[in-house]
Amino acid sequence: MSEETPGFEEKPDVPVDGTPDEPKAADSAKEAAAPAGDSAADVALLAQLDQARTALGERTTDLQRLQAEYQNYRRRVERDRITVKEIAVASLLTELLPTLDDIGRAREHGELVGGFKSVAESLETVAAKMGLQQFGKEGEPFDPTIHEALMHSYAPDVTETTCVAILQPGYRIGERTIRPARVAVAEPQPGAAPKSESAEADAPSDKDTDAPDKG
Repeated sequence: MSEETPGFEEKPDVPVDGTPDEPKAADSAKEAAAPAGDSAADVALLAQLDQARTALGERTTDLQRLQAEYQNYRRRVERDRITVKEIAVASLLTELLPTLDDIGRAREHGELVGGFKSVAESLETVAAKMGLQQFGKEGEPFDPTIHEALMHSYAPDVTETTCVAILQPGYRIGERTIRPARVAVAEPQPGAAPKSESAEADAPSDKDTDAPDKG
């Protein structure tokens, strides 16, 4: 007879469908359910990301619009500031024009001497630095936009309306005329032929020059 070792008993084999296999089935169920949960979370994150991008785009557009409005505001303020300055300077220089006219007349009559000459030249220099420019010369064509005709006459030696005398010089600041030049103008004599036609009429013809002298 064989002797059995006391305290040890043989355990029967566990059936395949027994209880010990139940945890494996539970793990499989969890693994099957996990992808579905991750997919829902990804969709939620993508939706939040889209919302954040949309909000960022709207805020960026608002910021760009505010920047453009601010730049336009700065340009308007600068333009208005320059305009106000130009108006103030023009108003001041307009008040000085009679004094400058007196200085010009004194210079023409040789009365601009001594200390008066120094003061007058200083005043003219300051006015020039502020942008005041004098215009108007004898012999230039008459332009109604910058000239004011105070006297009118006819002359045989002009081919168009011409300024023949400057009674008062004109003044401008930049492109803005603050006083037109007051002038005397002359127009071509009515019925007189232009100089070019007169010269052609007075010139001897080829027939006259080529004709032999009659003896």
